[in-house]
Amino acid sequence: MPDENIDMAENIDDIIANFELLDDWDDRYRYLIELGRNLETLDADAHTEANKVRGCASQVWLQTNINRELGSPVLNFKGDSDAHIVRGLVYLILQVYSGRNASEILDTDVRDLFDRLGLDAHLTPQRSNGVRAMVERIKSDARDAATSAKSD
Repeated sequence: MPDENIDMAENIDDIIANFELLDDWDDRYRYLIELGRNLETLDADAHTEANKVRGCASQVWLQTNINRELGSPVLNFKGDSDAHIVRGLVYLILQVYSGRNASEILDTDVRDLFDRLGLDAHLTPQRSNGVRAMVERIKSDARDAATSAKSD
């Protein structure tokens, strides 16, 4: 498990370094679209109302899998969107949160990453709302997993 967190941190650092190399926002958007192509494929049967994220202008689906074998629940996410740039945002968010235990998810704020990448200043209000909706959905799933672990 710790190795996954190290890999995730290195991947985030690589993404930040790559963003910093790109001065033009058109290039940064293209890179974001490229990142979205790295999303693990979400099965068509996972494109359900239950997995749909409310509050996004584009269609976004998040599938949550919870591993309870290590005591503290570890949440793994898959995601998809019908919009290329949003798929890139989903990819970034999943790099931060997927593979972490519920308490880590609840203690992690993705806004720092988005600020470091300059995305906060360059996302439309609808996309910013969608990012908040995705993060809230992930944190809600983490809260539910943590609560159910305490009651077991």
